[in-house]
Amino acid sequence: MNLPNKLTLFRVILIPFFVFFLIAPFFDGYGNYIALAIFIVASLTDFADGKIARKYQLVTNFGKFADPLADKLLVCSAMICLIELNKIPSWVVIIIIAREFIISGFRLVASDKGVVIAASYWGKFKTVFQMFMVISMILSLDFEWWTIVENVLMYVALALTIISLLDYMYKNRDVLKDTK
Repeated sequence: MNLPNKLTLFRVILIPFFVFFLIAPFFDGYGNYIALAIFIVASLTDFADGKIARKYQLVTNFGKFADPLADKLLVCSAMICLIELNKIPSWVVIIIIAREFIISGFRLVASDKGVVIAASYWGKFKTVFQMFMVISMILSLDFEWWTIVENVLMYVALALTIISLLDYMYKNRDVLKDTK
């Protein structure tokens, strides 16, 4: 197993620890900082694994499958926890998770037809903004203006989620056509 794939697996392994420290009531206000550190490390592995895989030609089929799955698991786990912590509205998380299911289904149909749907820049921007949104909500600074920062990041992440969905569907609309 190459280094990028090990980084991807490490990101997945970090998720239960992240969730535990974020929502467990045992740490008197420090658990969120431990969770934040874990989330940042996991997010950095996302950027590192792709960069290393491309730079050293270590792209594998496992990596193509596992890397986006690890990203989805990390970000969706974080957002679901943030619902429980009353930091993000559930309707925002539902839209974001619905987009992930739609794109995953789209990729499955494309794969069945021998088509690989690569990540787009819109999708990458979406992931970056979602990660910054999660970080800002976990950090939850006690400043009046911080709520504005959190809301701006949330709405930008939501907009990019919808834009990236529409972009994927438009660019790959032929995948859904029946060819008999």
